[in-house]
Amino acid sequence: ERRHWKVLDFDKILFRASSVGYLMVEPKNKSETISETTKTHLIDVYVSKRYGRKSDISSKAIEKGLAMEEDSITLYSRLKGVFFRKNEQTFKNDFVQGTPDTIIDGVVIDFKSSWDIFTFHRSKFGKLNQQYYWQLQTYMALTGCKSAKLVYCLTDTPDVMIEDEKRRLGWKMGLIDPTANDDWNEASEQLEKSMKYADIPITERIHEIDVPANAIDIMSIYKRVFQCREYMKEQFTPKIFA
Repeated sequence: ERRHWKVLDFDKILFRASSVGYLMVEPKNKSETISETTKTHLIDVYVSKRYGRKSDISSKAIEKGLAMEEDSITLYSRLKGVFFRKNEQTFKNDFVQGTPDTIIDGVVIDFKSSWDIFTFHRSKFGKLNQQYYWQLQTYMALTGCKSAKLVYCLTDTPDVMIEDEKRRLGWKMGLIDPTANDDWNEASEQLEKSMKYADIPITERIHEIDVPANAIDIMSIYKRVFQCREYMKEQFTPKIFA
């Protein structure tokens, strides 16, 4: 049976806030409009929209972030003494769409659950992640909020993920029964300690970054979306063969 693939209207494709950072990477060659990173992302968007597939982009850090989102919000609520509720509303305009984690008193708050204490402190003392910067600018464009917060939280890793890491450790060591090996037991104990943080004060498990709305950057997002749509039309419009 012949399948009729979905005909795409490239002018109506809405880009997700979490992916806008890929669009905003500047090309190395100044004569080009969009970067190779952006072009690669547009291929993924095209395949997803036309064929109904999703690229399997995942990692341990992403898995933990999704699993511990509510815990991060709860941890932040405990620190602030305010109940923060998870936002479920998706916002859209003619260019982008997104679902901010929380909106309160005109401020967008986006939570990031760090993989471990080391990545948490890299986020704390390193440069602002540009993917997250553009994500927050997009949220503010969609909601009309003039300020946002990026909140990194150091939450315990789920037990099931810790057990997975212990199993991987046993495989790497070539052990049939890891629990009978003293080196594995010691390493396993250290591994679990590196993923649990109840002994650390809450004040040292949260890092906030204020990100004000930037009207110029928001307009540059819309301009780049237009450029990306034009590129997709040129590259991905089905060719007609005689």
